[in-house]
Amino acid sequence: MPRRFPYEYYQQGDVVVGGMASEFFPIMDSVLFNEQPTVELTDYPVVLLKNYQHVLALVFAVKEINEHPKILPNITLGFHIYDSFHNARITYETTLRLLSAQHRFVPNYNCDIQNKLISVIGGLSSEISFYMSVILDIYHIPQLSCGSFVTIQSEKRKFPSLYWMIPDETHQHKGIASLLLHFRWSWVGLIALKDDNGETFLQSLISTFSQSGICVAFIQRHPEVNIISDIEDVMKNWIEMYLILLHSKANVIIVHGEPQTMFSLSWVLYTGERESLAKSPLGKVWIVAAQWGFASMTLQKKNDIQEFYGAITLPVHTKEVPGFQKFVQNRNPSVTKGDGFIQHFWQQAFECSFPNSDPTSEKRCTWEEKLESLPGPLFEMSMTGHSYSIYNAVYAVAHTLHAMHVSRGKHRVILNEGRLLNQKVKSWKLHSFLSRISFNNSAGDSVSFDGNRELATGFDIINLVTFLNNSFLRVKVGKLSPQDPSGKDFTIHDDKILWHRSFNQVLPISLCNDNCLPGFIRKKKEGEPFCCYDCDPCPEGEISNQNDMDFCIKCPEDQYPNMDQDQCVLKDVTYLSYKDFLGESLTFSSIFLSLVTILILRIFVKHRETPIVKANNRNLTFALLISLLLCFLCPLLFIGQPKKVTCLLRQTAFGIIFSVALSCVLAKTIIVVLAFMATKPGSWMRKWVGKRLAYTIIFSCSFIQLSICALWLHTSPPFPHLDLHSFSEEIIMECNEGSILMFYIALGYLGFLAILSFIVAFLARKLPDTFNEAKFITFSMLVFCCVWLTFVPTYLSTKGKYMVAVEIFSILASSAGLLCCIFFPKCYIIILRPKLNNRERLAARRTL
Repeated sequence: MPRRFPYEYYQQGDVVVGGMASEFFPIMDSVLFNEQPTVELTDYPVVLLKNYQHVLALVFAVKEINEHPKILPNITLGFHIYDSFHNARITYETTLRLLSAQHRFVPNYNCDIQNKLISVIGGLSSEISFYMSVILDIYHIPQLSCGSFVTIQSEKRKFPSLYWMIPDETHQHKGIASLLLHFRWSWVGLIALKDDNGETFLQSLISTFSQSGICVAFIQRHPEVNIISDIEDVMKNWIEMYLILLHSKANVIIVHGEPQTMFSLSWVLYTGERESLAKSPLGKVWIVAAQWGFASMTLQKKNDIQEFYGAITLPVHTKEVPGFQKFVQNRNPSVTKGDGFIQHFWQQAFECSFPNSDPTSEKRCTWEEKLESLPGPLFEMSMTGHSYSIYNAVYAVAHTLHAMHVSRGKHRVILNEGRLLNQKVKSWKLHSFLSRISFNNSAGDSVSFDGNRELATGFDIINLVTFLNNSFLRVKVGKLSPQDPSGKDFTIHDDKILWHRSFNQVLPISLCNDNCLPGFIRKKKEGEPFCCYDCDPCPEGEISNQNDMDFCIKCPEDQYPNMDQDQCVLKDVTYLSYKDFLGESLTFSSIFLSLVTILILRIFVKHRETPIVKANNRNLTFALLISLLLCFLCPLLFIGQPKKVTCLLRQTAFGIIFSVALSCVLAKTIIVVLAFMATKPGSWMRKWVGKRLAYTIIFSCSFIQLSICALWLHTSPPFPHLDLHSFSEEIIMECNEGSILMFYIALGYLGFLAILSFIVAFLARKLPDTFNEAKFITFSMLVFCCVWLTFVPTYLSTKGKYMVAVEIFSILASSAGLLCCIFFPKCYIIILRPKLNNRERLAARRTL
C-alpha cells in the first residue's frame, strides 16, 4: 500500500517569500524543495538528500535578515516552501496555492494581510520556472529562478517577471571552449539528457565548438529514467554508452550536469565495472556544465566515485557564507522545530528510523548522528552553487523590499503589537527596484542583475579530488569572468589541477589523431571531421614551427629551414675568401705565375742584346710579358669580399689587360708574316716592318676594348650584390656585372682577337723556324681559345664563389698558355742552349 508523506516547512511573517523548485523526494528524478501538499509515493522513495541544503540555505538567509538590524527593521520575513515534483500539473497546483489563503485552496482569494506574498524563488529547472511563470506573470509577481540555464533569450522575454540568479549559459559554453583550447583538446564527447534542455545544450555547445576548431567525437543522448522504465532497456543503454566511452579516443567528456544526467552516468560507470567490460579504470576527464552538485541518490550511496577523480566543473561563482556551516552542524531532529523535512532526511541519510515512523526497522536513529560524517555525494557542509543562488535570491528580495520601504517611508503605518507594514506595497511594484538592485552579500560578492534580468556574475573552475571513502574536495583552479575585458575573462592555474590517476599526473591528450609535429602540416582526411587529419611534410624552403599548423611558412630571404623544417636558420654569407682552400690555392697560383713571369722578364732584360731576344721586336716581347704579369695579378681583384671599387675594376681591368696581351700577340704574328715577305728583293712590304706598325696594332685594338669598358661603366656598371636565392643555405656576396650584355661583348672581343691571332699564326706556321714564332703563337692561341670556349658553359652552370673561381682559373690558364708556349722555348735556348743564341747559328739554320 502506498503511503502519504506530508512534508512542510512554513514560517509566517509580515511579507512572505514563496519557494518552489524541482522535487526533494522524486522517484529517480532531480530534487530541491518539498512542500506541504501530500503526494502519493512508494514505501521506498529514491531521494537526492543533498538538496536538503537548499532548504537550509533559504531558512538561514531568512533568519539572518530577520536578525539584521538594518535590513527591513521591524518587518518579519516569512516563507512557504512547496515542491513541484518535477511535474507540470503539481507545479501549477502549488503555484496557485501560493496565491490562496493559508490552508485553503481558493485561487485569487487571500484575506490574510499578515502573510503578504511578495515574491517567489524557484525552480531548480528551467521547465519548472516557466510553468510557474505562466501563472505568476498574470499577477506580475517577481520570480527568481535559481536553477538550470536557458540559452534561448526569446524564452526569457516571454516572462517579464522572471529573474535568473545565474548568468547566461553561453558564457559558460565559451568558457568550456576556452578550457579545451587552453589544454589543446580538440576531440571530445558530449553527454546530455534526451529532452529539450539537453538538445538546447548540445546545439549551443556544438556551435561554439565549431567556431573554436573543436570536434565532437560522439554525442550520447540518454533517456530519462523513471519508475516505469524497462530495466532491461535501461541496462542495455548503459552498457552501450559505457562501450562507446571505453573505445573512444576522446579522453575528455563534457556532461550536461543535470541531476538526471549525473544519475544515469553514475550508473553507466557502475554497470561497466560490474560487468567487467574494461580491465582497468576508464580514465576520462569529465567536464561538467550547469549547476552540478555531484549529488547521488540514496541507492547510489555505495557506488564508487573514483572515476570522477580530477573532474572539472564550472558552477556559478560561489563563496563560503560565514556562519552557514555552523548553522548546518546544529541541525538535529531532537532540537530543530518546525522542520517538516529533517526527520525524513535523517532516516534516508543515516539509514535509520524513528520509532513513530517504522517500528519494524532494526536500526534506530540515535539523534547523535553528525551531518559532517555523510559522504560528499549525499550531503555537503559547505554551500553549493544552487544553495548560494537561493541565499542571494532571498537577500535580493529583502534588499529590494527595503529599498522600496525607504523610498516610500511616508506610507508606513504602525499596526498592532508594534509590527511595521506597508499596506500599499504590491508585488508588481518591486520590479523597478529589483532590476536596479545592487548590494554586497555577507561573503563579499556583489549581487546585481544585467539588462537580461540575469545575475551579473561569472563561473568558478573547480577541480574535483575524490577519496577512497567516497568523500571529495572541491579545489578552485580558475574562473570565468564574462564582465572582464577579452583576454582577462578566462583564468586557470594548471599547477593546481590533479588529473585522473590513470594519466599519472601528465596532461591528458584528447585528439582524433596525434599532433602534427613542427615540420609538418595538417591535411584533411576525406569524409572525416576537420579535427581528423594526416600529417604532410612542409615543401622545400618552408617550415612549420608549431604543432598542428595548417600552412607552412616561408623563411625570410636571409634564412633557410633546418633539416627538421621546424625553424629558420640564418644563412651563411659566402664569397671567395683568401681564407678558403680554394681562395688560397688560386692566390698562390696567381702569385707563383706572376713570379715566373717576372723571372722570365728579368731573363729577357738581361739577355736583351742576344739575337733570340731581338728577333721579332724586342719591345713587343717586353710589352707582352708585362701584360701577362698584370693578367696573373688580375685574379687578386676577384678574391676577397666584393666591394664597390673591386667590382668596378676587376672585369674592366681583366678585359683591358687581356686585350693588350692579345694585341701584342697579334702584332708579333703580323710582324713575323711581314718580315718574311719583306726579305724578298724589291718588296714594298719592307716599309711596313717596324715599331710604328706594332704600336698602331696594340693601341687600336686596346682602344676598342677600352671604349667598350668605358661604355659599360657609364651605362650599367658592376656593383656589390647579395644573392639570396641561388643556394638555400647560403647568401652569396658577389659582384653583379650590371649589364650582362656588355660583359659578353667585352669577352667576345677578346675572343675575336684570339681567333684572329690564331688564324694569322696558323697561316705563318711553315715559315723558317729561326725568326718564326708563329708556330708557338698558334699553340698558345689554341690553348687560349680552348680555355675560354670551355669557360662560357662552365661559368653559366656554376654559382657563387665557384663561378668566380672558374673565371680566375680561365684567366690563369689562358695566361699561362701564352707564357709557356711563347716564352719557354726561348728561355730554353737562352739558359740551356746558349750556343744556339747567336746570329751565325740562327743564320745557318735558316739556310738549311
